[in-house]
Amino acid sequence: MKPVLTPEQAATLDRQTQARGISAELLMERAGRAVARSAVDVMGGAYGRRAVVVCGKGNNGGDGFVAARHLARWGVRVAVVTVEDPADLREPAAGNALRLDEMDAIRLMRFTPATLDRELARADVAIDAVFGTGFRGVPEDEWADAIAGLNASPAPVVAVDIPSGVNGATGAVDGEAVRADLTLTFGAPKVGVAILPGAELAGAVRVADIGFPRELVRADAFLMEPADVAAVLPERDIDTHKRATGVLVVVAGSRDMTGATRLVAESAGRIGAGLVQLAVPQGILPVVQAGLVETTFLPLPETSDGSVGLAALGVLLDRLEGADALAIGPGMSANEETAELVRQLVRDCPVPLVIDADGLNAFSGRAADLIDRKSDAVLTPHVGEFVRLSGVPARELAGDRLTHVRALAERTGTVTLLKGSRTLVVTPDGVVRINPTGGPVLATAGSGDVLTGIIGGLLARGLAPVDAASAGAYVHGLAGITAGRSTGEGTLASDVARHVPDAVDRVWEDA
Repeated sequence: MKPVLTPEQAATLDRQTQARGISAELLMERAGRAVARSAVDVMGGAYGRRAVVVCGKGNNGGDGFVAARHLARWGVRVAVVTVEDPADLREPAAGNALRLDEMDAIRLMRFTPATLDRELARADVAIDAVFGTGFRGVPEDEWADAIAGLNASPAPVVAVDIPSGVNGATGAVDGEAVRADLTLTFGAPKVGVAILPGAELAGAVRVADIGFPRELVRADAFLMEPADVAAVLPERDIDTHKRATGVLVVVAGSRDMTGATRLVAESAGRIGAGLVQLAVPQGILPVVQAGLVETTFLPLPETSDGSVGLAALGVLLDRLEGADALAIGPGMSANEETAELVRQLVRDCPVPLVIDADGLNAFSGRAADLIDRKSDAVLTPHVGEFVRLSGVPARELAGDRLTHVRALAERTGTVTLLKGSRTLVVTPDGVVRINPTGGPVLATAGSGDVLTGIIGGLLARGLAPVDAASAGAYVHGLAGITAGRSTGEGTLASDVARHVPDAVDRVWEDA
């Protein structure tokens, strides 16, 4: 997995590296040269090209000054536009700004909107070195104008470490922010370019090695890669049989919501669960059976609303004694008796379980009750379910998804997966896995049920909860992308489920 750093962790890495004898000046020199090299790549060459470097204060601006110097030496005509008065800069940025005066190929000028627009109109590349990863809040005055100018540029934009205006700790954007074509980050990606909306604004993200010792790169957030998923996906022994490859019990459905049961069961089978046992209210059994061939069934006592009744508890606990995992929640309704059944079953379940949809809604406003259970659990809320479960307002959640998911995972003692772009998977001790796959094609009814089935199937096949959740999210996202190639915006959740095996094959190919 690729480590992802907070601004504080990145600053610590800087200090510890300098303590090893690698100076701040040398780190800035390497960073600026790497930025210049990326700019040349974007332009398709150096000779006769024009670059505009927009520099702010601090090390980010200093990296821009160094990049300008290298570009000029390679034959690029460079205009450096400073938003900060160079006289107010501190070392090592100040020294690198002074060195530009010695170079005839560089024109150094103070920022005005008209000046920037004029220079960008004839540029082949623009370099955003305005704000670094420590930025918080809303850009104002000339800072906001500089960002707006870069966004209006006809030239491609290379951002230094992070697009200016993006919160490096959260990925949030509260005002103007640069929309980059390429972001060159140093040592490791930062949280701000790994989580939306910052990830979308970053464009392609490239990591430059500027000499940070590997053993000093310490993170508690990681970006998932194909090899990470391939490493945990199970393979079948040559002499295996269906019960050896995982028995999953699915408790789902109600009179008004029968489709969710099929989606969970099918996707669990598609990820390789050997036997899926679908437990549903007895009144909907004929409807559900008509759409599933490979699944076995367990009819359950039901409420007057046609949802699973509390009397089903003993039957389910008996069935779970012979199972490997439980998936519970999709389509079960908001009936209070059903919610009580969910709470008691979660508490007493003897096998690992994934809880979704109405399974989560049964704990609305009482998330702390989830700590009282016998087995490991994965929660898979979307934003609305997360808000109901945690009590955190949606606007507050959007401003710092990472912090709030960590808090809920710790509070409930679960692996908590917050759906969305990008999906976050967090362990109770706060370690985060960020899933880069998926997209708007998954914004369709039943998509979450497919994810529940995939995770449930992986739990049944013996994966640890954090591996089942993160690998499940990755495969789910790839399946959505694959389905979307043929059905576009008409992609249905059932299309996604059918493409789960293709997504697994893609993981093996890319690992």
